[in-house]
Order: sequence, then C-alpha cells, then structure tokens
Amino acid sequence: MFPFMCLLLLTPHVLLSSTHLAEVSPQDPVLRIGSSLTATCMLRPELGLHASTLYWTLNGMRLSSSTYRLESSDVLSVTLHNLNGSRQQTGDNLVCHGADGGLLAGSCLYVGMPPEKPVNLTCWSRNTKDLSCKWRVGGPGEIHIQTKYTLKYKLRWHGREKECENYSAAKQQHSCYIPRNVALFTPYEIWVEATNQLGSATSDVITLDILDVVTTDPPANVQVSRVGDLEDQLTVRWASPPELKDILFKAKYQIRYRLEGSADWKVVDDIGNLTSCRLAGLQPGTVYFVQVRCNPVGIFGSRKPGIWSDWSHPTAASTPSSERLQSGSCDPKPGEQNSTLRRELKQFFGWVRKHAYGCSGMSIKLYDQWRVWLQKSQKTRNQILQDNNS
Repeated sequence: MFPFMCLLLLTPHVLLSSTHLAEVSPQDPVLRIGSSLTATCMLRPELGLHASTLYWTLNGMRLSSSTYRLESSDVLSVTLHNLNGSRQQTGDNLVCHGADGGLLAGSCLYVGMPPEKPVNLTCWSRNTKDLSCKWRVGGPGEIHIQTKYTLKYKLRWHGREKECENYSAAKQQHSCYIPRNVALFTPYEIWVEATNQLGSATSDVITLDILDVVTTDPPANVQVSRVGDLEDQLTVRWASPPELKDILFKAKYQIRYRLEGSADWKVVDDIGNLTSCRLAGLQPGTVYFVQVRCNPVGIFGSRKPGIWSDWSHPTAASTPSSERLQSGSCDPKPGEQNSTLRRELKQFFGWVRKHAYGCSGMSIKLYDQWRVWLQKSQKTRNQILQDNNS
C-alpha cells in the first residue's frame, strides 16, 4: 500500500499509463541514513526511446546528470550517496522522466533508522477503573520512517499477553489507554515494543499493582468564603472525590492560591485528610484564586504513595477591605502614652499570624478573638477621634 500512496501523492494521472513504459529498480528499498543507492530505469524497447534522453528527480527536484550512468540504450542509472532521512514517512519519491518531462516510472525510498528502546514508561489508574500508560521514544526520536509502538501487558503469574488498542502521540511522547477490565490485587507486567522496517526495540518491563498507581478526579464542590470581617483570611472547603466514596483510602489534600493578576502560586502542603482549610496572612481587599487537588493514599491498604489528581477549577473570592484610615491623624504619635503598648501588640499580632499561617490549627480561636478585638478597638478609637475633630 505504501508504494501506491507514495506515487499517488505526486503522479495520480500517470500511474496507470506509466505501468508499461519503464521500470525502476529496486522498488521501494529500505535504507539506513548515510547509505548509498544505485537505481536503474529500464525502458521497454518497443517505445523507441533512448535512455540518454531521460532524467531523474527526487521529491520533485531534478538530480544532477553527474550522478547518472548510461548502462545501455535502454537503461539509465542514478547513484545517490550519503542519503538523508526520508522527508515523509510514506517514502521519498525517486522518479524517472522522459525528455518531455513525462513520468515513466518511480520508486519510494524509505531512509531512516531502526527504533531505539522506548524509555520512561509510567502508568496510572483513574479511580481503579482503567489504566493509562505513557512513554518517550528513545534517543533523539527522529527515525524518519514509520514506526509502530505497541503497549503489551499481562498478569505477572498467570495472565496471557494482551495489547493496548487506544493510542495517541504528541511529538516524542506516546500514550495508550486501557478503558476497562483491569485486575486488582494482582501485579501486571507492562512493556512497549517499537518496530519499523529496519528493526525493533523493547522497553524495560515494569511491574505494578493497580492499587499502587491510583489517581482520582479533583475534589468536588470547592468553595472559598470570608471569615467574618477578618481582612486577611479565607476559608476553603471541598468534598472528597465522589468516585472513591466506596473505596477504603486515606486522602491527602493540597491547596494552592494566587493573587488576581499574578502567575505565582503559593502551595499549602500540611492539610492531611481534612476537607477544609483556613488561609491566613492574606492581603486585605484582594481577589484570590484557589485550587485543590487530592492524593488517594493507601487504597485498600497499599503502602505506595498515591498519585496527585489534577487541580480543581479555580475558585475566586476576595478578602474584606481594610477600614483603617490611611491618614496620620488616626495613628498614635510617637510621643503618646499608648505607643509602647501598641508596639507590643503589633509584635504579638505578628507572632500569631506567623504561627497560624496556612492550615495550622495552632491557637486559631485565640487568633480570631485577637483580630476581632483589634479591629473593633481601632474602629471605636477612630470614631472617637473623628467626633472630637468635628
């Protein structure tokens, strides 16, 4: 099928008519990069043509006559040295032309390299229901001729060999998806075979248990809300992934958040299996985007770490705006009696904020009480100052 496609792309109108005019040999050779090739164009004697009037093209480009050799009145050869890789996987077109430019016969050249050993084979299962694997091509990955990658797998002790069927590829990375009928509690052996017309190569065999490579959907129903009037905090709540609700596991969660207009995410790692978290130390009057992801640890007692899910869709919320007046008239001056006390309170406030950062539960009630009292006292003092000024 490949030779037909190769010539059909360039010469659909002459393919049938040229069948009995001449013959190019060898037909559709497969060669390594750097090889040399001598091809011949043999005319049928009854045509009354002389081989000296012919010329050759490769992918539509006319080859120099210095590469030709007149073997006889009916045969013209061409020799190509140090061949480069094929420009298209369906083969390069080597064509013999008559003096008037007509196409007499042709051949497809497949010039490339045998595949190298596929590498970085990794697999994961979404909710224990399926299996996906990905790998990278070996070496630089440019083989130039069509290469087939086959993912094979079997149960380690008693299974028969099977082949994955749903493939996809992007640049140097390939993947395959097994949508159903995966076995639990029994390890699989999985490997990839790469094959083309110049050879084959096989990846290392990996052994895995489905329960050790489970990932899941992102946490559902992520909600972000204010914490009363506290201007530097937000509460994040979410639901466990619904697909794993009937499976024995202990989830780990992770949160990341960023300021509106910023690309820099801050990650909170110390959440454990909680389904809510208090973010502290935020900027007042600011919009934040928050995402959550899940790691299903210990599915049915597995001792392997789980695989993190994708992040949930971003959820936005804003912290309350600060109501403190920026004017110096509402701030105590250095000479006032309460300056020492205020400085000490600021130091204590900074200490509490530092230790309540992230999702730590340390003295969070004390922190809430402190912040509410501080904000109320500031509002009261500011109101008194404004009444006195009026």
